[in-house]
Amino acid sequence: MTDILSGQINLVGLFDPGAAPMLISSLTLRGDDVARNADTLCAVMGSPSFRDGGIIGTSLRAGFSAELLQAWREVGVEVVARIRGSYALVIVDGARGCVFLAVDRFATETLCYRTDGKTLAFSDRADCVPGRSDELDPQAIFDYLYFHMIPAPRTIFSDVRRLPAAHSVLLDRQGVHEARHWPLLFDEHRRQAFADARDTFRNLIRENVAAAVAGHQRVGSFLSGGTDSSTVAGVLCQVTGRPTPAYSIGFDAEGYDEMAYARIAAKHFGCEHHEYYVTPADLLASMPAVAQHFDQPFGNSSALPAYYCARIARADGCTKILAGDGGDELFGGNSRYAMQRLFEFYHAVPKGVRRLIEPMCNDHSPLRRIPGLKQATGYVRHSRVPMPDRLQSFNLIMQLDPASVLSADFLARIDLSEPSKHMQSTWNECQAPSLINRMLAYDWRYTLADSDLPKVRGATRMAGIEVGYPLLADTLTDFSMALPPDWKLRRLKLRWFFKEALRGFLPDAIITKKKKGFGLPFGIWTTRTPALRQLVEDSLSTLATRGIIRADFIRKLMSEYLPAHPGYYGEMAWILTMFEQWLRHQET
Repeated sequence: MTDILSGQINLVGLFDPGAAPMLISSLTLRGDDVARNADTLCAVMGSPSFRDGGIIGTSLRAGFSAELLQAWREVGVEVVARIRGSYALVIVDGARGCVFLAVDRFATETLCYRTDGKTLAFSDRADCVPGRSDELDPQAIFDYLYFHMIPAPRTIFSDVRRLPAAHSVLLDRQGVHEARHWPLLFDEHRRQAFADARDTFRNLIRENVAAAVAGHQRVGSFLSGGTDSSTVAGVLCQVTGRPTPAYSIGFDAEGYDEMAYARIAAKHFGCEHHEYYVTPADLLASMPAVAQHFDQPFGNSSALPAYYCARIARADGCTKILAGDGGDELFGGNSRYAMQRLFEFYHAVPKGVRRLIEPMCNDHSPLRRIPGLKQATGYVRHSRVPMPDRLQSFNLIMQLDPASVLSADFLARIDLSEPSKHMQSTWNECQAPSLINRMLAYDWRYTLADSDLPKVRGATRMAGIEVGYPLLADTLTDFSMALPPDWKLRRLKLRWFFKEALRGFLPDAIITKKKKGFGLPFGIWTTRTPALRQLVEDSLSTLATRGIIRADFIRKLMSEYLPAHPGYYGEMAWILTMFEQWLRHQET
């Protein structure tokens, strides 16, 4: 695989005032946009711009990187406060004797690095960091099995770190300093008229879709039939003034296919609608390639249908495709937000009453054997789990018991509590008073930056097409952070403001439906398709020899768990298969 942004820097030379000028003059960095002057050099990827529209005195013909160097000279590390849009950037400063790396608010563009104090190497791909070790990090492997991806800053490689979303790192003579450059500050006290907020919201969506289209002749959109993708597809038609292509994926499996809603949205907006039904044969043809395209193990199963969507758009002549990612996480659209509010109601019960109730809800309570009361005791038990651990109460590998899944030798090399510590640290980054805003900020890290955006980025780059996320524009993010919390989750009604603001624009059927996205019926197809089952069994039989997953667990997964509950245990079969396919690529 090839990267876009990369380089390797001799820190010993950079930190030596006598050697730094020669180092800067001879240093080469790769990026979408590279600029240098006498003592500084920078490389940038993505689509950044300055919030004030530019830096006074810079030539209009100069690229962003040239403006960036001038701004860096003026304000140093504070320069990131002036930048908006998607980006990863590196600045090497010989005069100050430092290197500065940063990524945007949601890590739409990624940046990985390694340093031993003498050398710094970086790349937008973890597997392309120059000079990296082939040694895999056992804790990162467990993180993958726990989260189905590897949250930053860890990567699969033991000596490579990935910058978390909205973070920067400064390397100077004093060491390595990583920091959050965008504070999670929600304004929960602003009050505004609904009509004014609605009009502002609609205008912001239109402006950001128009900005995403600029410079392209043919732009399409993902269309799942949910509120986000339907909104983007509809506004795209408005902005261009013509029917624009929209691409939808279907599955011939009960409970998974949402093509009917995509058709409703396409007809309503007059889109040029393209449909494709992914089949088990497509999985057989593409699973290894999709697994191997990512720079580290990645288990979001929606990557495969997203790839087919992007591939069809590319073959259809589109140079860019717009995704609806961000609407749920900015405006309160995920069902778990309402569920967690239900559990929080328990904490309003007086402590004295809770002390009487809780002993009756333990493991050995006879109430847990009585239908109806079992559910009530389960509610109490679940409500007592503090946030954010409660969000992972039904985590797949923890429900199965890691000791039954992982080999004893591998277990001895990892800390089972590390994911919980990581989540707690992320949860503590946001101190918003309301539960809904803290959950949103938490999801900006785990759902967007570490899962959904890498999924779409990987799928589109594999297909050879550019992608845009108009709902994640800085202006819309800032707007969402100033909305009243109960406009995002009103009692138990999800994304109240988003839906009411777009009522009359979106079809009613789209507003009232529950979004599923591009969920893959992998477990069901594996049990019904011999060739697909063979691919899984072949992958897992090899994985069982690597000293990570217990061979007896894999046998039980394929012979008992998966046939009995394919929809549930198919997720485990998927993440293990994709892990093994990624490992095979690394070996070759």
